[in-house]
Amino acid sequence: MSTNPLHTRFRIFPLLVSVAITFGIGFVASLFTRPEITGWYAALKKPAFTPPNWLFPVAWTTLYLLIAIAAYLVWQRRDSTSTYKTTVVIYVTQLALNFSWSIVFFGMHHILAALFIIVALLVCIVLNIGWFARFSKTAAWLLVPYLMWVLFAALLNISISVLNK
Repeated sequence: MSTNPLHTRFRIFPLLVSVAITFGIGFVASLFTRPEITGWYAALKKPAFTPPNWLFPVAWTTLYLLIAIAAYLVWQRRDSTSTYKTTVVIYVTQLALNFSWSIVFFGMHHILAALFIIVALLVCIVLNIGWFARFSKTAAWLLVPYLMWVLFAALLNISISVLNK
């Protein structure tokens, strides 16, 4: 890892880029989600532990902010090693899986396919935490609420799949 002080000093532009990328993915995913909330999703049988609809955007806004800050902290300590390159690939993969889940679940109404995606997402988040920890323990810990929420979402996805067979 680089010990260059320029890599560890706070920089607003890279933080804003990280926030823009993460929230941009969330925003585009919401274009597939929002129209289905009062129609298709409302008609599904859901378990008793399903949170109210208003909680989802609050949770995801918070989580996307934590994800963006974590990515920024890792970016600050970037270097040209294969470790950093692997970390970036894992990070981008989990973002892509996060994005695709909304499209498959809400946009395509494929509950079971979405379940496979969310399981892959969970694996990537765990890997992401481990690889981020190599650069910043804080960044790794910032992803733990994301992991917990996606675990809950996976349980919800499983339940919806079973209840709507």
